[in-house]
Amino acid sequence: MTVKDYEEIISQRMKSARFKHSKNVAKEAVRLAKKYGADVEKAEIAGILHDTTKESTEQEQMELIARAGIELTELERSSHKLWHAISGSAFVKVELGIDDPEILDAIRYHTTGRAGMTLLDKVIFIADFTSAERDYEGVDKMRRLADKSLDEACLEGMAFTIADLSERHLTIAPDTFNGYNELAFAKSAQKKKQ
Repeated sequence: MTVKDYEEIISQRMKSARFKHSKNVAKEAVRLAKKYGADVEKAEIAGILHDTTKESTEQEQMELIARAGIELTELERSSHKLWHAISGSAFVKVELGIDDPEILDAIRYHTTGRAGMTLLDKVIFIADFTSAERDYEGVDKMRRLADKSLDEACLEGMAFTIADLSERHLTIAPDTFNGYNELAFAKSAQKKKQ
């Protein structure tokens, strides 16, 4: 299937604003992939498909997750905002037949990040934060960081997520903490070398 085929599929699964966001994420993912040397085709595919189940019912999402053989942790089961990334990865695997682990992981971890992120994981994580229609407070800083360093941008993105969720007294995925700590440690170690 081509990216146009995927666009046709997802345009039927979401409202026009989310479809526009998905197209913008794919465009930004391509730009970042070219800049940092990630696989451009995989970036575009993961970008267009990253929110494919965001507007699906909870029941549909849970069925997709089960069909893909994914077992949720207790925290994941109780954090409905995490489901669309996991069920999206499941949809892409089960319904679209995409079995590339890089694409599947980039979709699954696009909201949380994680330790050991691949280049593609980072591209999709940041493209979602910095796509053209984003206008939250701090987006300009994120865009500047994305052009300077993917690691710096991912660290900032995870810090943003942790601060936002803790301020609202919501649970925070361990993957986010682990990814943040890994990047913060690497940054600290690099400063000591200088």
